[in-house]
Amino acid sequence: MKNKSLVSINDFSKEEQLRVLEVAREFEKNPVQTILQDYVVASLFFEPSTRTRLSFESAVNRLGGKVIGFSEAGSTSVKKGESLRDTILTIANYSDLIVMRNPIEGSARFASEISPVPIINAGDGANQHPTQTLLDLYSILKTQGSLDNLNVAFVGDLKYGRTVHSLVIALCNFNTTFHLVSPIELKLPSSVKMHIKEKNLTYYQYTDMEEVIPKADILYMTRIQRERFSDPLEYERIKNSYNLHNDMIVDTKENFRVLHPLPRVNEIDINVDPSPKAYYFEQALNGVFVRQALMALILGLR
Repeated sequence: MKNKSLVSINDFSKEEQLRVLEVAREFEKNPVQTILQDYVVASLFFEPSTRTRLSFESAVNRLGGKVIGFSEAGSTSVKKGESLRDTILTIANYSDLIVMRNPIEGSARFASEISPVPIINAGDGANQHPTQTLLDLYSILKTQGSLDNLNVAFVGDLKYGRTVHSLVIALCNFNTTFHLVSPIELKLPSSVKMHIKEKNLTYYQYTDMEEVIPKADILYMTRIQRERFSDPLEYERIKNSYNLHNDMIVDTKENFRVLHPLPRVNEIDINVDPSPKAYYFEQALNGVFVRQALMALILGLR
């Protein structure tokens, strides 16, 4: 994995993904180290982020590294019309690794093809979010004890949800049964379902969330994303399609856990938060350990 960019979850083999999770477990036991003390990581966020950006920066700081970059493009030369190519080639001179989020699908792949330093895709439009996938896999492994033979239910915006797209593709390596719950307008794209079919795995599609809760080991909730809708009226019509309450998960399987990449709006009521089956805040913490592992492996420090 040394010097390898991560743009799509498919850039890493199943064995490489499992290696990241193995190293993440090491960092969880000992998260404060100095292995990045001679390294600079560029954090380029062309669109807003809380957990992804801050967990990357927390991961770097806890390993003794230095972070440069920006959290919105308005304060950079992009506002003056600088191309993405020139931005990447310039910042690569100042850093050993670039973490980038950009709203344009394919931008991370383009950056990886021209950059002399590795690129980690922190989300490109509605396309992929591979580091979220790795922390999701780590969270599932921690809560279930295995990644194999699970019933995983995805709920919400399955059309534009890049976290869903990446995680579905990754779980195709683990004999997963998929339960896909969404409004008709936000069904999982055929291009993602193709990966399920290629592995001869099973998927079911629903519009009613309560139908899948008794079957699920993992309930992966997602937000209906207002920023992906060109028609505000369409968003208003379906934004409240799913609302999870604590009384809906009382009689679920013992190993049942609720995950969410966050932020949430109202798809999970706060009365779920105290439940031992709510795992989304621990899931966000797991992102620090997984991103520490990923950077250490790409920089050849593990």
